[in-house]
Amino acid sequence: MTILYPLYGNLYVNMTNRCPCACTFCLRNNGDELNGSGNLWLDREPDVSEVKAAFDQFPPDRYEDIVFCGYGEPTERLEDLLEVAAFAKEKFQKKIRVNTNGLANLIYGKDVTPMFGGIVDVISISLNTPDPEEYLRLTRSRFGTGSFEAMLSFARDVKKYVPHVVMTTVETTISSEEEEQCRKICEDLGVTYRIRSFEK
Repeated sequence: MTILYPLYGNLYVNMTNRCPCACTFCLRNNGDELNGSGNLWLDREPDVSEVKAAFDQFPPDRYEDIVFCGYGEPTERLEDLLEVAAFAKEKFQKKIRVNTNGLANLIYGKDVTPMFGGIVDVISISLNTPDPEEYLRLTRSRFGTGSFEAMLSFARDVKKYVPHVVMTTVETTISSEEEEQCRKICEDLGVTYRIRSFEK
């Protein structure tokens, strides 16, 4: 099973297939892999020692950043993620990025944002849309209508502990007017807004 995979000049870490959302646009709806990554559907969740050992197959000096993102929401295994991230950061001196839906506080029922401090360098949060109702329609979050505000609160809080917080929408999926609304949301939160391509 694929635990680590190189993509876009970075090394990606795939530790879980669990996710509280069932997004209508999710890449995993389209197949088992991304650009030759190998099958990202895990037979089981690898333990921390397996993930650490997998780095021997992909010397990180070849890659720009180490990114926690696979066919699942990486914060579903938050403590394990942070243990692996701390290991990789110390051993390889690489930037650590987490791509997330921003619903970790709902997953754990508490504010987990302080846990990222000193370990994660960049958090990229899927904003998707400026509209709470459309957000729920697109993400089909199991947490329901409170998901949008919880995601914004996560972004607001995690920037206290992580140097660079980014919120993203996907190019061509919303109007230019909606993109400007998203830009304003990000400005108000004090985070970076990025319009990304579908696969990044």
